[in-house]
Formats: sequence, structure tokens, C-alpha cells
Amino acid sequence: MDVPRTKLAGGARMPVLGLGTWPMDDAAAEAAVVEAFGRGYRLVDTAYAYGNERGVGAGVRASGVPREEAFVTTKLNGEWHGEREAGDALRASLDRLGLDYVDLYLIHWPVPWRDRYVDAWRGLLRLRDEGLARAVGVSNFKPAHLDRLIEATGVAPEVNQIQLDPTVARAAAREYHAAHGIVTQSWGPIGHGRGVVEHETVRRIADRLGRTPAQVVLRWHLDLGLTAVPKTATPGRMSENLDVFGFSLTDADHADLAALDRGEDAATDSDTTGH
Repeated sequence: MDVPRTKLAGGARMPVLGLGTWPMDDAAAEAAVVEAFGRGYRLVDTAYAYGNERGVGAGVRASGVPREEAFVTTKLNGEWHGEREAGDALRASLDRLGLDYVDLYLIHWPVPWRDRYVDAWRGLLRLRDEGLARAVGVSNFKPAHLDRLIEATGVAPEVNQIQLDPTVARAAAREYHAAHGIVTQSWGPIGHGRGVVEHETVRRIADRLGRTPAQVVLRWHLDLGLTAVPKTATPGRMSENLDVFGFSLTDADHADLAALDRGEDAATDSDTTGH
């Protein structure tokens, strides 16, 4: 199937669902990408910190999917926060991936105690101008961090990839993104462990719809206009996670799921955590 795509501010078109690859090693990532792309995925998400860029790149090439149809995301680690350093880091990532460009390059964490993420953002904008990244964005940035980027450069990130699921709904961040033309992408979209998909509310909705709990949660993301990168190396789960375009949730379902939100304090604090 063709996964719908959303248009980013710079013109790139990003699939609304993709494959997350943390914490796979190179061999597992290569096999997962080949399997996922064979099942209709076109977006794969990796990072320097995952240690599997070589495997992801090998999987993209081995999949047989034309490069222009694949959407490859990787991320910048904190030790390379800087305008020049960001370029060095992306070129090293491209060498590991075996690619000429990435479709999306993200600053992985703001690591504000280094106070270099604005310089890193300037570096990403330069890399987009050079064509080494088709689109640029950030991950785990709070509205206050985004304010600094926009005030310093006049340019908002195209994507902010943040921890987000029905129990960590991030309403304020989503509202900020919508106001600034930033696409919200959810990591951990079906939660950590089994807590979200095992919740009685999610299971009740799934039973009524004849769907799995994971499908209900992913449909929740899509109904809210979000994009997501669920991680799985299991072929059956890959197909299950992609089979979410043939149904929708009711207003009552959304109200019930909204009641699961534990608030912003339930999210990982990117003012004190990151790399």
C-alpha cells in the first residue's frame, strides 16, 4: 500500500508512518528495513546514537525501492552541536549510510547545558541549502527551545520528533507546532512497554472496532494530524502497524483516550536529559 505523505515546510513530502529502529544493531536494522519496505513502508528512522546507520543504509539499498521513494531520517548527537561540526557529523553519517543525502536531519536533543543547539541549527540550515539534507528539524525540543531557534534564525524546524502517546499527549507542544508550521512526529507512539496497549480503555475500543490496541493508538495519532515512527522488527507487527488507514475513531473514543493523559511531567525532561 502507499502510505500517505505530509508536506513539510521546505517542500519535502514525508510519510505519516515510518519504521523506528532503536535499539536494533546493524544486522537487525538491515533485515527490518528490507522487510518493512517490502510491506509498504517508505520511511525509516535512525540516528548516530543508535549505532545502526550502516545497517539502515544497507537495508535501503537492498530493498530495491528507488532512492527517491525512500525517506531516510538520521540525527545529530550533542557533541557535534555547532555550525561546522553539524556538517562534519552529517557527512560521517552519510558515509555510514552509504547515501548521498538524507531526507530529514534532526538535532537529536537540545542538551541545553551545552548551550550550542542554536549553532547546530544554523549548521542544519546550511546543510539543507547544500542539498545534503532535504529537510531539517529537531527532536525532543520544548517550545522554549524552539523559540530560541526561531528568534536567532527566523526559521522554524520542519519537524519536531517528541515522546508522545495517549498517556503523554503533549497538548501544549502540539499547539505550538501547529502555530509555527512544524510537523509533530511521535516517538514511542504506542508507549514504552505494554502500559498503553494494555490499558482497559484502549482494549475496549479495539474490541469494539475489531482492531488491535496498537492500531487504535496509531489511529489516534493520525486522527490528531500527527506522524509516527513505531519500532518493530516483527514482520506481522509491521503489517499491523501499517493497516490503520481503513477506520477512524469516534469523538467518544477520543474523549476516552484524552482522559489517559498524565500531563507534561510524564514526558522525559529534555532540559535535564539527552545526548
